Amino acid sequence: MKTRHETSAGGIVYRKVSSFKFQVSSYEWLICRHSYHKGWVFPKGLVGDNHKEESMEEAALRETREEGGVVAKIIAPLNKEYKYYFKFGDELIKKTVYYFLMEYISGDPADHDFEMMDAKFVSEEEAKKLLTYPSEKKAFEDALVLMKK
Repeated sequence: MKTRHETSAGGIVYRKVSSFKFQVSSYEWLICRHSYHKGWVFPKGLVGDNHKEESMEEAALRETREEGGVVAKIIAPLNKEYKYYFKFGDELIKKTVYYFLMEYISGDPADHDFEMMDAKFVSEEEAKKLLTYPSEKKAFEDALVLMKK
């Protein structure tokens, strides 16, 4: 079996939600449901997909627009690598993903591309329940810790 190494970058995007009735603020998180494997994930994709000189940050922002339908700004990198592997056809894909904590600026998750069958903002609790893969769950936990700093 052939092995291929891929590097991806993505965004863990939050938006602030205020409840004027209770004068409380909370956050919602952007998650996407993949069209192929049907798992709930954060938007991410290959670095250098559009041009070879693309930076991690550029790739993460691009994928957030494409797969999540929203424009966001980078707040901070998660400063960790998230590694996993999967079989695709006759290849073993060894993937390394770099995530960035991002704040929502504009856009509508309904404007996601074909790679996702759904994209939406959800509460922290719902994100924890819906995220499908261990690497996504770990990245989310790390993002939550970063938010508290």
